[in-house]
Amino acid sequence: MGNDPTPAPGSQAVTHGVRIEVTTRYAPERSQPQGRRWEFHYTVTISNERHDPVQLISRHWIITDAANTVQEVRGLGVVGRQPTLGPGESFEYTSICPLGTPFGSMHGTYQMVSASGERFDAAIAPFGLSAPYTVH
Repeated sequence: MGNDPTPAPGSQAVTHGVRIEVTTRYAPERSQPQGRRWEFHYTVTISNERHDPVQLISRHWIITDAANTVQEVRGLGVVGRQPTLGPGESFEYTSICPLGTPFGSMHGTYQMVSASGERFDAAIAPFGLSAPYTVH
């Protein structure tokens, strides 16, 4: 019950009719605080609210830990896929983010292309990663 300096543990943004929602969970079973490793699971739901199909081409994440160490991750697709979403369709996946501190934040963009060839970046709003504090 203290002040938590990280952003909320989830986020939502809509860009050009593509909604990105994120929820997070601390994974104590996969973390080793004594080894300075805290692992977080994040679940992303990408929803197409447009009237035409869109495809996710690549991702760009910016991950910041409590020491203000910034990591940038770029790559094709998500979880090995480049999903195409028709109007009203969604794609959901869960991935992991290990940090060297018990809290931090993530944000970024997905590079999308529409059926007509329009390219745009769908924003992933900042969300917090925070391990619960323990009292010994």
